Amino acid sequence: MAWIYLVIAGIFEIAFAIGMKYTEGFTRLVPSILTIVAATASVVILSHSLKDLPIGTAYAAWTGIGVIGTTVIGMYLFDEPRDLPRILCILVIVAGIAGLNFTSAEN
Repeated sequence: MAWIYLVIAGIFEIAFAIGMKYTEGFTRLVPSILTIVAATASVVILSHSLKDLPIGTAYAAWTGIGVIGTTVIGMYLFDEPRDLPRILCILVIVAGIAGLNFTSAEN
């Protein structure tokens, strides 16, 4: 269950990061409110995963999920680069998260 919480927290982390782009420096009310709600939800849900996962594992996976999701969505929504080195780096992060999952005490 802890990993499910962690994935959900990661999804909110992605929403938070993408939402910041739409806040335009927190000058737009609705995107700003949604971004703050996503950030809060992400941290609260992350804290639930920490009941059963080591902090280093959970934090690394949470930020990794956020990085991967934000990068992929940025490629789609904001036409960010889609070159091979960037894709390979994303795959390395995926491998790291998978490795943490396999080596963590609670699967």
